[in-house]
Amino acid sequence: MEPPQANEYVEEIDFEKYWLVLKRRWLWVAGVFGVMVTLALFSISRQVPVYKAQGTLLIKEDRSDLLTGLNTKVGEIESIYKDNNPLSTQAQIIKSRPIAEKVIEELDLKNEEGEPFKPKVITGGLKVEPVPETDILQISYQSKDPKLASAVVNKVLDVYIANDVLTNRAKTQAASAFIREQLPKVEANVAQADLALRRFKEEHRVVDLTQEAIRTVELTAQLDNQIAGIQAQLAKVTARSQALRNQLNMSAEEAVAINSLNQSPAVQQVLSQLQTIQEELVLERRRFLDTDPTIVRLQEKEAALNGLLQERITEIIGTQQQVSTGDLQLGGLRQNLIANLVESEVERLGLANQLTVLKSTQYTYKQRSNNLPKLEQIQRELERRVMAAQSTYELLLQKLQETRVAENQNVGNARIISTAAVPESPNASKKKLILAGGGVAGLMLGVALAFMIDLIDQSVKTVKEAKQLFGYTLLGVIPTVDKSRKRWLPFKEAAPTEAKLVVQDKPHSPITQAYQMLRANLKFLSSDQPIKAIVVTSSVPQEGKTKVCGNLATAMAQVGQRVLLVDADMRYPSQHQFWDLTNSVGLSNVLVGEIPVQMAVETVMPGLDVLTAGVIPPNPVAILDSKRMAALMEQFSQEYDAVIVDTPPLAGIADAPILGSMADGILLVVRPGVVDAGNAKAAKEFLARSGQQVLGFVANQVMVKNEPDSYFYYTRELHKEQDDGKKADVSLEARKR
Repeated sequence: MEPPQANEYVEEIDFEKYWLVLKRRWLWVAGVFGVMVTLALFSISRQVPVYKAQGTLLIKEDRSDLLTGLNTKVGEIESIYKDNNPLSTQAQIIKSRPIAEKVIEELDLKNEEGEPFKPKVITGGLKVEPVPETDILQISYQSKDPKLASAVVNKVLDVYIANDVLTNRAKTQAASAFIREQLPKVEANVAQADLALRRFKEEHRVVDLTQEAIRTVELTAQLDNQIAGIQAQLAKVTARSQALRNQLNMSAEEAVAINSLNQSPAVQQVLSQLQTIQEELVLERRRFLDTDPTIVRLQEKEAALNGLLQERITEIIGTQQQVSTGDLQLGGLRQNLIANLVESEVERLGLANQLTVLKSTQYTYKQRSNNLPKLEQIQRELERRVMAAQSTYELLLQKLQETRVAENQNVGNARIISTAAVPESPNASKKKLILAGGGVAGLMLGVALAFMIDLIDQSVKTVKEAKQLFGYTLLGVIPTVDKSRKRWLPFKEAAPTEAKLVVQDKPHSPITQAYQMLRANLKFLSSDQPIKAIVVTSSVPQEGKTKVCGNLATAMAQVGQRVLLVDADMRYPSQHQFWDLTNSVGLSNVLVGEIPVQMAVETVMPGLDVLTAGVIPPNPVAILDSKRMAALMEQFSQEYDAVIVDTPPLAGIADAPILGSMADGILLVVRPGVVDAGNAKAAKEFLARSGQQVLGFVANQVMVKNEPDSYFYYTRELHKEQDDGKKADVSLEARKR
């Protein structure tokens, strides 16, 4: 089987434990139950007849907005609760303080002192409930006076209806005032919207954007066609110009300049004169030297004509470009080529300019076309504003007329279905319900108090708790079966009244069988060496160790053993009282050497000797923790089959541990209900620190019916059969096997 995981927790509910708590504290439960039932009976006896009057009210849909024609609720706050029930809201209005005050005023309700009723008197007795799955409110009022109950309900209905009419009229008046306040603002909004639309159309030159968009698309397409054609012509002319420039080996600018000079009469006239002078100069140089005046005069004319020619060239071409005389007199072919080049360049420039203009126009139309959607959006927005403002203005004018008519109407949202009649009989009594409630409350409070008291009580209550607390072996359970025993208080048990020496007086009782089982369990604790010397002690006084010692010794003696019972409690000795002996001499006298042991020991029954405590010494620990005591214990173990030593409780006293070290072990007596958890833990720690051999513990005077586990299997037939110790031993040994 796998161990449980660390995060798994198993909690077992011990119902039997809870039942035992209730059994132990039943008197507290019964007391609280009785008090609560008594209070319920007292409350029932104080009740007076109460009369209940009832009326019904139909809540209709709020039609005040329909009368005004408005779709919005002016001046009202919408409900923020999504599951809001209008009937619940109206119910709270009916139970409000203003309604109650109006009812008190109109009915002139006064108390015994002549003072007007407080509003809470009306609201406290008034009950308003919606009828399920209907629009009806049920209004009721309870009072000792049946006529007053009826009058209050009817007046509440009347006051609510009147208040509802006033509320609707106030809403209509508020709507009318709101419309009159808003009209000038809406009218100004209309004018402002119209002005904004007009300015937009003027600024962007808008007439009809739809037609303009269509026309722009058409013009753009035409421009695209024209640009394509001109680009083709331009490419053709450019190619021709390039061919002419390559053929003439001159640029277009030079061709234009030369063509202009060849066609200029002024340049050609000066050129002709220059050529004439140059011819004369050539002839005269053949005749004269360069220094001759004729040559000099002709050279001067030549220079003057050259200067004049250059001036004429500059005037025509606009620059001081040097042009050869040969270029001023061209042949017919070259001149035609130059003329063609000039013509081609002129045509090319014209086409280029035309193309530029067309592209510029195309760009303008495209920009306009791109802006048209935005302009249309702005125009539609402005038009919507104008339409909205105009619609609102027209609606407000219409609603203003309707509200003026509705202000004089008396219309409410509620209608009385039935008024309250005077009740003839009082309400059904709730006596049974009050009594049952008191009983249930008393039972619950009593149970809670019982568990609280049991939780506060730190005493060891059951044998099971004692086993868990001490951790020792349970050797025997001595029951208390005296039925005449009663517990008058829930927190204490009365002293038992059963016989002291039960083993001898009642040989067939369950208690006797319990002692026989204890004896047998002690016998079977050790199989190697029998246990002879046993020290009996307890955690605190009053746990019955003296009685346990006497009955255990008797049980041992009844089966043929020689037993010595030693009273070593030299503080509060009790064995001499248990056996009705004198305590003039005893263990203390033997330890100090006053008398021998044989003179101190007394035989109380066959096989059982008792050594009383003797005179109480001033320091019991000193004489017990001595070699003489150890020698005596050794002597007793040799002379007797069993030695039982009665010692003081462990609470702050070291007598038991001292004697326990001289014996075979310690037997701890535990009485549930007497020892508490603190003393039990202290006793256990004390025994552990002193290194004692604890044989186990015996539970004494146990209430069998309060135990969760059954340790007893006794029947009447068994009692009759087990008439001696031997038969008990046989039965116990059979159970062990």
